[in-house]
Amino acid sequence: MGARRRARRARLSAAFAPGHVTTWFSPRLTAADPRARGSLGEGFVVDAGAWAEASWEPEGAHRIRVTAPGLPDLPISREVADRLFADRKGTLTVRLHHELPVGCGLGMSAAGAVATALAVGRLVEATPRTCCAVAHLAELFGGGGLGGVAAIQGGGLERRVRPGIPPWGRVDRRPWAAEIWIVLADRPLPTPPLLANSRFLGQVDRASREPLGPLRRGTVMGRGEAFTDRLQLLPRPLARRMLELRAAGAWCGQAMLGRTLWVVPRPLADPGAIESLLAELRGTVVRVPIAPRGARRLSGPVEPSRKGFNGRRLAAAP
Repeated sequence: MGARRRARRARLSAAFAPGHVTTWFSPRLTAADPRARGSLGEGFVVDAGAWAEASWEPEGAHRIRVTAPGLPDLPISREVADRLFADRKGTLTVRLHHELPVGCGLGMSAAGAVATALAVGRLVEATPRTCCAVAHLAELFGGGGLGGVAAIQGGGLERRVRPGIPPWGRVDRRPWAAEIWIVLADRPLPTPPLLANSRFLGQVDRASREPLGPLRRGTVMGRGEAFTDRLQLLPRPLARRMLELRAAGAWCGQAMLGRTLWVVPRPLADPGAIESLLAELRGTVVRVPIAPRGARRLSGPVEPSRKGFNGRRLAAAP
């Protein structure tokens, strides 16, 4: 029995894609090929993301179902499934599990799109490169983000130095065995209306074109702080909390684009003092490891223990 025939007998698959925190970005949307559009910028790839389980029942009429607990609508992941499954017969079912909330600047839209693409792609014999290109285009045209799909192809600290999905784009990476704190202090911030607003994109472009520090000096965190301060998107109460965390010895900025803070203790800071301050904040505070690697297909089904949050929570203040 040939390899192609054996692959067609497969009817179940699974994939994982990590989340991502953008510290700063600059839109690049003029390339003729949309696979070369996206953003420049930097961020953290985090080891909490989206898990996808896909199944294909070949009998019956064409039908696609994409679901996730607590999320009534998943337009970007659905678009990915539609494009990859195309006009094939039978029922395709994709079940997604997001470890972090959607709409908070944590890359869950990109993670869901990539996990869906990799899981469905295995069933229909699409290459990982094709799958990630489909996910990137769905994100780009669906308003989910500009660079998240490219960023989560690997782990660590990432820098998008050429826009678009690789190999059209280019992402430089540096491993970082650390954790970051994430402060979910406000309601979700819908991304599609912002990314469709030319005035807002102009504001972002101006903020990103001001000097963010020479590339060989400073840090991802320092440039992220500067970008946050220039863009000024945070609600005032959250901005005050950010300044308090910086005064306590942490790097702190906005997760783009969400009403969410990322927090990294400076080398000489007292982590206990920062954690005590975080525990006093209203909202949800979580500690997440930096991901050592990027999106990938899984050899078996998703373990039930991995369908929850992969990290550590602090209790919300009363």
